[in-house]
Amino acid sequence: MNDSPAVPLIVYSATRDPVEALNSLLRRSGMAAHCTWIPAVQDLADAIEQFSPELLICCPSAADELPALAAVRDQMLSTLPLIAVREHVDEQQIAQDIAQGARDTVSLQQPGRLQAVLTRELRSFRLERTLTSTLRSAQARRTQLEVVLQRSNDAIAQIQEGILVDANASWLELFGYMDAAAMIGQPLMDFFEEVTHASLKAALTACLQGRWSNHALKTSAILGDGSVVQLELVLALGEYEGEPSVRLIVPAQKRNERQLAQELESAVQSDPGTGLPTRRRLLTLLQQRLEQPIAGGVRYLACIRPDRFPDIERELGIFASEQFLIAFANIVRSLLGPHDIAGHLGGTRLMALLERGNPRDVEAWSENLVQSVGKNLFQVNSHSLHATCTVGLGVVPPGKPDLNAVAKDALEALRRGQGQGGNQMTALAGADNETRVKAYDQVWVKHIKAALMENRFRLVQQPIASLAGGKEMMFDVAIRMLDVQGKEVLPSEFMPAAERNGLLRNIDRWVIGASLSFVANRKPDLVFVRLSRDSAVDGSLLQWLELQLKSTSAEPGSVCLQLTEDVASRHPQQTQQMVAGLHARGLRFALEHFGSGRDSQRLIATLPMDFIKIDGSLMQGIAGSPERQQQVRVIAEAAAQAGIKTVAEHVEDANTMAVLWQLGVQYIQGYLVHAPEEVVLRT
Repeated sequence: MNDSPAVPLIVYSATRDPVEALNSLLRRSGMAAHCTWIPAVQDLADAIEQFSPELLICCPSAADELPALAAVRDQMLSTLPLIAVREHVDEQQIAQDIAQGARDTVSLQQPGRLQAVLTRELRSFRLERTLTSTLRSAQARRTQLEVVLQRSNDAIAQIQEGILVDANASWLELFGYMDAAAMIGQPLMDFFEEVTHASLKAALTACLQGRWSNHALKTSAILGDGSVVQLELVLALGEYEGEPSVRLIVPAQKRNERQLAQELESAVQSDPGTGLPTRRRLLTLLQQRLEQPIAGGVRYLACIRPDRFPDIERELGIFASEQFLIAFANIVRSLLGPHDIAGHLGGTRLMALLERGNPRDVEAWSENLVQSVGKNLFQVNSHSLHATCTVGLGVVPPGKPDLNAVAKDALEALRRGQGQGGNQMTALAGADNETRVKAYDQVWVKHIKAALMENRFRLVQQPIASLAGGKEMMFDVAIRMLDVQGKEVLPSEFMPAAERNGLLRNIDRWVIGASLSFVANRKPDLVFVRLSRDSAVDGSLLQWLELQLKSTSAEPGSVCLQLTEDVASRHPQQTQQMVAGLHARGLRFALEHFGSGRDSQRLIATLPMDFIKIDGSLMQGIAGSPERQQQVRVIAEAAAQAGIKTVAEHVEDANTMAVLWQLGVQYIQGYLVHAPEEVVLRT
C-alpha cells in the first residue's frame, strides 16, 4: 500500500486528538492516508457522499455511538469497513463491538495489529468493490447484447451526463430529424416536456447506479415539428466511448393480425384528435369494468369539463377551439393511472373511472388536475390563453353498481361546481338515509359475527419494495372476508358497518393473531399490521399482545403495528402509551397516511416511530408536481434526521417511483410492486 494513493479515511471522534494520533501513527507505519474528521454521527452521511471513503474508524466516547454510526453506514454504504479504536482492547470488547456493526477493534497502543487490521479490511473492501463492478459490467454487457440481438429495430439513444451523445436511425426517424447533428450534443431534456423532466432525470441517475429495474417510463416527447407524442422508454445501463452511459430505448412495435384488428377497432371508436374513446365506446368500457369487483381501494367516476368554454370558443373561433379541447384532453390523459378509463361523454365533457387506494387519493388526483390545467399556458395557433376546469366526482358503491346512478351523481357534482364559479373539485356521493343505513348494518353485522365465529376471514399480503436495492421480505397485510359460498368480500363492503357497530376491535385482533402466525411460520423480515381507532384506545391490547407473542413464538421485531396519522393526532396520550408498550415488547410502530394532517412534523418530533408511510394522496401526479415533490422531500428529510424509515403508499407507475427514489424515500408499496395476494399459512 506504500506506493498507492492516499487511502481516504473517515475518523469519528469527539475531539481532534485521536485523529491526529491516528494520522501520525499511520505515517510512521508507512501507510499513506487522508483522514477526514467528523465530530457528530449526523455528519457521516454527507461525508460518505463527499469523500467516498474506503475505511471508517470510530473512536467512541459513549456506548451508543458505535451502533448509531453503524446504522448510518449500513444505510449509505453497507460494505464500508467500520473499525473501532479503543484505549484498551480484550476479547470481550472485540466481540461486543463486532455485534454492534464493527469489523474489528484495535488500539493505538498496538500499531502493528492496527496496521494489519486496516490492511486486511482495505483489501477486502477493494476486492468486494471490484467484484461488484465486474459483475455489474458483465450484466451490462449481457443487457447490451440482448438489446442488439432482440431489438435491432428499436429506437435507441445514448445519454451521458444528461447529453444525447448518440442515436440510431430509428431514434432520429421517431423524433422527426433527418440529420443526427440536430440532436447529438444537445441536452436530453430539450426533447421532452417539462412535466416529465423530474421522473426522467431520476430514472437516468438510478440506472447509472444500477438501481433501475425493467420498468417502462412514460414520457411526453417533443418532436421535430413541435408536436408532442407520448412514449414509453426502457432504460438500460450501457457504455459509450469507454465511459458509462444510459441507453434509452423505444421498443419497435411488433404487430400481428389480431393486434392490428384490435387497433383498427379502437381507432374507429376513438376521437381522432385526442385518441380517447368516443361516448358509446366509453360507456361500454365503463360497464365492463364495473362488472368486475375491484381488488382493493375505491372507485369514483369523474366528470371533467373546461370552464367558460363559450367564451374560449368566441375568442379562438370554432376550429382553433377544437385544438384547445385536444390540448385539454391530453392534460387529463397524462394524469391517468394505469387502471383508469377515460373518454368523451359528449360536448366538452370528459368522464373518467378512477381506481385509487382511498377517497383522499381521488380528491388529490382531481385537485392536481384542476391545478395543472390552471397553470398551463395553452398555445393555440397565434393565441395564448389560460383556462380552468371543474371536476365532479361520484362514488362507485361496492357490489353491483348502477352506472346510470353514479354518472348522475358525477354530472350533478360537475353542475354544482361550475355553478359555484368553477376551477374546483366537487364530490357528490349518493346519500344513504338513516333507515337504509340501519337496514344495511343489520345484514352485515350478522355476516361479520358469523365470519368471526366460523373463521371465514383471510389475510392478503402486499410486498413492500426497497428503493435502495435491499432484499428484505416486507409485507403489508389486509383482510378479506369470505361469504358462505366461499366468495371474497372486500373490506369496503363490510368495514363501514363494522366501524359503526363496534366490531373493529374484534376484527383487529383476528388480523393481529393471523399476522403473528404468518410471522412465526414464514419468517418474513417485517409485516405491517393496521390498527383501528378502537384498538388504539383499548387499554387491554398490550396485555393481549404479550400473550399472543408467547403462544405463537413470533419474533416481535418482525411485526410493525400501524395507525393512521389522524387517529394518532386525535388520541395523542393513548397513542404515546401504546407505542411505549409496543417498543417495550420488541414490536415496531408506524404511522400511515402520513402528511395528510395539519401538524405532521410535530408527530415526527414527539412520537417515537420506526416507519412513516407517506400518504398516497401525495403520490397523485407527483412526477409532474414540484409542490408535491417538495412536500415529500420535507417529510423524507425530517424522518431521516429522526432515524425513521419512509414508505410511500399507493405507488402505481415507474415515473412516481423514479421521483421518490431521488427524493430520498426508502421503500414503496402499491400496484407497481405487486397486487395484494392471499396469505396461505402452513399447517
